[in-house]
Amino acid sequence: MNLKETYNKIAKDWHGDHQKDSRWVKGANTFLSFLQKGDSVLDVGCGPGITSKYFTGKGLRVTGIDFSEKMLEIAKQEVPSGEFLVLDLKDADMLEDLFEGIFMQAVLLHIPKKDVAEHLRKLTGRLKEGGYLSIAVKEKKPDGVEEEIKTENDYGYSYERFFSYYTVEEIESHMRTLGLTIVFSEVRPSGKTNWVEVIGKKE
Repeated sequence: MNLKETYNKIAKDWHGDHQKDSRWVKGANTFLSFLQKGDSVLDVGCGPGITSKYFTGKGLRVTGIDFSEKMLEIAKQEVPSGEFLVLDLKDADMLEDLFEGIFMQAVLLHIPKKDVAEHLRKLTGRLKEGGYLSIAVKEKKPDGVEEEIKTENDYGYSYERFFSYYTVEEIESHMRTLGLTIVFSEVRPSGKTNWVEVIGKKE
């Protein structure tokens, strides 16, 4: 089963399980601090619209993209005012609009590292001058693996997901390669996981 099939399979259960998550709120608020009401934001890998709903509530105009049709069915119900498109990250250059902000929470962790630079290049092409790109990923543990496929059984049935893990230096390096100025960088503990959060500005 590939990742798209996995998320289509677990969409309803995943949404129910994560609705009350708050680990992403601090990073989202930091991202928001660089934006103004009415700004347009691309919520990449938006899933069932949890972060899209939060941004809409803060007065932003949100476009969400995800490759999971089942996730987006939920997002459209949760955020009627948002625009949601079935789109794989690798096809981000097909988007016509430009955005003041691009938000990527827990997205690159499902992308093989060899493909990340090209995906980010396409995404940054949809960012307006003076716009901000926010990336949050799970930190690589000092003795941990770079990438792995995990078999999980959180909802009473088995499914697989691919994960990759990063150091803060890796994400900062990607930002600099894209020509972005780093305006925020933090490693934040959340339970058993450390999250790397980096925001870059397109000058």
